[in-house]
Amino acid sequence: MKLTDIVQEKAICPDLEAKSRDDAIKSMMQMLVDAGVVASEQHTEFVKAVIKRENRGSTGFGNGVAVPHLKEASVERVVVAVANVVDGVEFNALDGSPVHSIFLLLSPSDQPELHLEAMEAVFGSLSQETFRRFLRQASTVEDVLTLLNDADSRQLSA
Repeated sequence: MKLTDIVQEKAICPDLEAKSRDDAIKSMMQMLVDAGVVASEQHTEFVKAVIKRENRGSTGFGNGVAVPHLKEASVERVVVAVANVVDGVEFNALDGSPVHSIFLLLSPSDQPELHLEAMEAVFGSLSQETFRRFLRQASTVEDVLTLLNDADSRQLSA
């Protein structure tokens, strides 16, 4: 699965203003609403579900990145929002460090294989130090898209 197929261009924010984990999740869900891939009436329900999942166990896996996610029956296809929080937010990450780059992933609950493929694509890139560094330095949507395209090209040639 390619990152460019699941990341919504209209749901990329290289400079998200967020003071907390929950604030970042709420803002990123709104980005998916604004991109037309999440219904506005689902916003609050989805935010609550993602936060509930985060409270069970953080998706901040260290190195300044987090991948909050939700499997939901009403989601028709895998969609991802991407944001950088310049000052970082507390995400209860495994390494105790603030999170600067967030991938919010929503997938259909009746297609767990798609969820796994999407998680593999995201984690495959986020596990690379160079990708994380360039993502954090991205200052425009175009910078992020270029990075995602490069990551997809490397994935296909691997």
